[in-house]
Amino acid sequence: MVDSKSITKLTLVLTVFLSSFLMMAQDNDAVTFEMKLSKPKLGLNERLRVDFVMNRDGDNFNPPDFSGFKVIMGPSQSISSSWINGVRSYSKSYSYTLSPTAKGKFTIKQATIVIGGETYKSLASEVEVTAAVDKPSDQMTADDVADENLHLVAEISKTDPFLNEAITVIYKLYVSPNISVSNYQPLDNPTYNNFWSQDIKVSALSAQNGTYKGKPYRYVILKRVVLYPQKSGELDIEPLSLDVTVDVPTGRRDFFGQRMYAQTNKTVSAGNRTINVKPLPLANQPSDFNGAVGDFDFAVTTSKKSLNATESLQAIVEVNGKGNLKLFKLPELELPSALEVYEPEFTEGVRTTLAGMQGKVSNQYTIVPSFRGKYPIAPLSFSFFNPTTEKYTTLTSDEIVINVLEGPLSADSNSATSTNSAKQSVVASKNQFNFIKLTPNLTSKSVSYFFGSTSFYLWLLCPLLLIPFAIIFRKKRDALAGDLAGNKIRRANKLARKYLSAAKKQLGNKDSFYVALERALHNYLKAKLKIETSDFSKDKIVELLNKKEIETNTIQGFIALLENCEAARYSPFSDVQMQADYETASEVISQMDKQL
Repeated sequence: MVDSKSITKLTLVLTVFLSSFLMMAQDNDAVTFEMKLSKPKLGLNERLRVDFVMNRDGDNFNPPDFSGFKVIMGPSQSISSSWINGVRSYSKSYSYTLSPTAKGKFTIKQATIVIGGETYKSLASEVEVTAAVDKPSDQMTADDVADENLHLVAEISKTDPFLNEAITVIYKLYVSPNISVSNYQPLDNPTYNNFWSQDIKVSALSAQNGTYKGKPYRYVILKRVVLYPQKSGELDIEPLSLDVTVDVPTGRRDFFGQRMYAQTNKTVSAGNRTINVKPLPLANQPSDFNGAVGDFDFAVTTSKKSLNATESLQAIVEVNGKGNLKLFKLPELELPSALEVYEPEFTEGVRTTLAGMQGKVSNQYTIVPSFRGKYPIAPLSFSFFNPTTEKYTTLTSDEIVINVLEGPLSADSNSATSTNSAKQSVVASKNQFNFIKLTPNLTSKSVSYFFGSTSFYLWLLCPLLLIPFAIIFRKKRDALAGDLAGNKIRRANKLARKYLSAAKKQLGNKDSFYVALERALHNYLKAKLKIETSDFSKDKIVELLNKKEIETNTIQGFIALLENCEAARYSPFSDVQMQADYETASEVISQMDKQL
């Protein structure tokens, strides 16, 4: 009698044997790799499907060149694997959809693949292409139709610009009248490395008529961007990719006679584009060239040319025109040492269109003369490269003479005057004493003397009476000089008033006020940190201020003001809110100045 242990062992042995047998049977199956055609004969307006099928997984698949056909779609890859009654079935295929390019007989040559270290080849097949047929036996799939009728194109205004010359990239989605697009989603936005970039907002997606490769299409402009290359040589413009939902008509109609559509999702890409950026020529390059590229005008002007000492005037260095206005520095004004000059206030009025930047940039200097005299402002030169003429141009301002009419003379002027006086010669003449009257008619008059009079004693006591006031004044002055914190606060408040003066004048006018306020905040950071912040994001400004160890509350207040300036463009703000923002800005600038 067989015990249960013997039955268990026997069952285990049989199971292992059967499994090994099945695996050996599977392993002993011959490797197959073959080409399958959807039809051996087709019309010129029909499509051919070619499948390369194998029963084992392989590597290094190499398709034929499909001479006489155009690849419409493929390769698409599919894999199937299953177990049926203990037998494993595996299949892998590479599929292509082909369109014939001419009538005749064509041979689709061998394809190769490496399986298990050995190279396998499919058999070649012959296909006959006849004239177009009235009703193609196999209609194109929705994916086929979408591939043929949907294209994303990046149109570049110039592929060989100079360094810092503007180029425009316009992304257009071309859609054939045979299909319709119901939705799209960006998958990959280009980052434009080695370019200064500015997006031009597309206000509305409006379809327009056009042609693509000689055929009528409708197209939509999805994105527009202006680029200024910052490096010479070959630069790549990364592709824009979209996931597009396409509705393809099927040729069938529903119960109510309405056309039926098949929906599919396609990924389209504008493709990688390369431009060749030409360096600026070194020949004849002016010594004062500072990277300006475009067509500009240059001027140096003053608000007045005659004034008194301690009065102020404004000198403006301005460049206007079309070119890379945000990407170069203005020449610095050179003034005589006798003129006190404050740090310039930068003003930018630049708009970016598809033609590039245009407008003006300027530095406004506040100048205060201390002494009487005439002070020349030396001519300034500004050089730029014009990509149209491919030549450098240098513009020079006129000399400006500042005439200070009233005020003290400088030490240099006094010494010069004394020297000139000492050098004057005296010419003697025999009649030089003729002006003396030799026979005067003298009469006695009563004379009152100042010495010993009441006025004499009052003036004598005045210095003694002023001593207590002088002591009080000196103590007050020493106290102010010793109050370091108070002095910092007073200087900070004065600086805040200086930068916010333009904004204060616009209180009550929402748009002008917040534009002036935002400019004041950026100008303050530029003046204190010696950097350009107009192109910085708020996150970058926060990072910058954290490095300067500015207190968190002060940074938050500064960022909140910038956010209010942005929100004011779209939301109503009351006069009370504007006044509150002005006071907050004054306090924030004062606090930040003390901490810096």
